[in-house]
Amino acid sequence: MSVDLKFLRKQLRHQRRAVSSFQHKQSQQQVLSQLLRIKAFQQAKKIGIYLNAFGEIHTQHIIEYCFKLGKEVYLPMICSMNQQLHWVQISQKQYRNNQFSYHPLGMKEPMAQRGLHVSVLDFLIMPLLACDIYGTRIGMGGGFYDKTLASAPNKPYRLGLAHDFQLIQQRLPREVWDQPLDALLTPSKYLHFKR
Repeated sequence: MSVDLKFLRKQLRHQRRAVSSFQHKQSQQQVLSQLLRIKAFQQAKKIGIYLNAFGEIHTQHIIEYCFKLGKEVYLPMICSMNQQLHWVQISQKQYRNNQFSYHPLGMKEPMAQRGLHVSVLDFLIMPLLACDIYGTRIGMGGGFYDKTLASAPNKPYRLGLAHDFQLIQQRLPREVWDQPLDALLTPSKYLHFKR
């Protein structure tokens, strides 16, 4: 039986928006404690990560912990020319002072400056709407992460962050342009995939 992606996206967007602030706090802490045990994260120096905006797993604790560990933190910025994500390093001061601009799609991004190619990152923490047990990631529909990662087949390590309800047991359709994950982290599970 095939998955109705349009319906699934709508359902999961609704579920994500319904997550309470208490649940978000709990999930963020559970995800962080598991992340710190992942060897690829421990060894990584340059971390790409998102700023939550649409009910995704919150990333504040992870970002602060990256600074505490002396890791470099990079945020995505959408390049209007090719619809790919470019990565901009931010400082702890910039992060704490909330020095970001709003993209028309509704999320915050670093103030306009030249970003770097995704291949400079060692470890990439990605948001998603759904992921199956084979590492197929379904995003919001813009294809930004897929377009970006298509030009970097080997690096960085790709970790999806999700609420438990976003892990789908049924196989999701994977198009040729879809970029699979190396691993998925939810508050209760860590799944590693063969890419």
